[in-house]
Amino acid sequence: MLRRLLPILHVQGMIILVFGLSMLAPLLLAEITKDGAERAYDLAALVTVSVGLLLWLLGHHWRRDLKTRDGILLVVLTWSVLPAFAALPLLFYMPDLSVADAYFEAMSGLTATGATVLSGLDQLPNSINLWRAQLHWIGGLGVIVLVAAVLPLLGVGGRQMLKAEMPTPMKDNKLTPRMAETAKGLWVVYILLTLACIGVLWALGMSFFDAVVHAFSILGLGGFSSHDASLGYFDSVAIEAAVGIFALIAGINFATHFAALRGRTLLSYRHDPEIRWFLGFVLISGVVLALLLWQRDVFLEFPEALRYALFNTVSVATTLGFSTTDYGQWPFFAGLWMMFLCSFSTSAGSTGGGIKMMRAMLLYKQVYRELKKLIHPDAQIPLRLGEQIVPNKIVYAVLAFLFIYVASIVSLSFVLSFTGMDVLTSFSAVVACINNTGPGLGNVGPASTYAVLSDFQTWVCSFAMLLGRLELFTLLVVLTPAFWRR
Repeated sequence: MLRRLLPILHVQGMIILVFGLSMLAPLLLAEITKDGAERAYDLAALVTVSVGLLLWLLGHHWRRDLKTRDGILLVVLTWSVLPAFAALPLLFYMPDLSVADAYFEAMSGLTATGATVLSGLDQLPNSINLWRAQLHWIGGLGVIVLVAAVLPLLGVGGRQMLKAEMPTPMKDNKLTPRMAETAKGLWVVYILLTLACIGVLWALGMSFFDAVVHAFSILGLGGFSSHDASLGYFDSVAIEAAVGIFALIAGINFATHFAALRGRTLLSYRHDPEIRWFLGFVLISGVVLALLLWQRDVFLEFPEALRYALFNTVSVATTLGFSTTDYGQWPFFAGLWMMFLCSFSTSAGSTGGGIKMMRAMLLYKQVYRELKKLIHPDAQIPLRLGEQIVPNKIVYAVLAFLFIYVASIVSLSFVLSFTGMDVLTSFSAVVACINNTGPGLGNVGPASTYAVLSDFQTWVCSFAMLLGRLELFTLLVVLTPAFWRR
């Protein structure tokens, strides 16, 4: 095991070091505004940078180009360890917060889940709320991709890290010939969209601080807000429309955005087979749910029903997790359907969670192919995604992924139910965490927080968030004995 860890020690230390430097933004805000969190950030940054520097120096002797197993292990360790350092400002500022809750909050931030154990957000120091949202922004596209852009400069190739991190069943597709160019290109798009979102929200009436916090959450498709009422605090149709549009943009493959920016053409969106399915499912579902709410007299006017149904459907389906009303009080079908949508709606390569629309499309096409083969047993029927023929090995991988996905939801739901949690809360909490959505139903619905969970239940949900963020196989393969054999 030690031999497996030594080659990545140098890179792990560098990642922790860079992560510690990211605390400078909230630290500077705390110092300028004197909001009371200055000492928390001083200590957290000192501990994080010191540990990162120590590991970086200790591992310098063993550095080499990363192999596949090194990349996988580094991704798992990074996403497991960084939340511990991310939790330090919360623990130092709120000493009554348990380690389990602090780690859960940090894991929720970095995995862009948005589930929270905190309340009284309006009274928290601005630097704490900025840090929580900044975790979404860093984790949204992947801190691994960010750091991988500079790995070649250190003589450590990062392609295996990116391959382990990129959330798509077709990982061998390259955006540019060089890994560093790919990472930089994705972040350029990410930054440009973030700046655009900040500008739009600020122009629509948010304070500049609120615009930054919510833009970080939106582009990362997290769900942390600086207000307990979430986006309902602003009660603005214009803001809700802007947030919904940017959430849909963030739910599209960032490789498509990158290709459109590089080619200065919108044809890339036309050639992306996921987009029409993604937008179609989400928007049609919002309209149908609006009709349901209007018909059930939840809202007396259809325009009002459309406003709340469409926004909250988009928010949950894209795994953003903002809410403008307590949809847990809507007819049960509405909440259940929204939970279903968050399981697959967003595109591969987006900042959203779930199994991704690409895998859902492949599963649908595979079922349809099997039905056709029952009618024509000897027919050779290729499976196409857009203009591309999908190899059977990818189809088999997607089928295995779906099995593990369902088995994980069922198993973790049983674990939570065993602790005494009711079935609806258990199931929705696991679905919301493994899909990195945030709010669930029952006791963890949009009007509540995850503070109602015990420490053990909180650790289970933290594991579910990590499992979902790393798309199951990346984490589970490290737990197999074969991974550690030479």
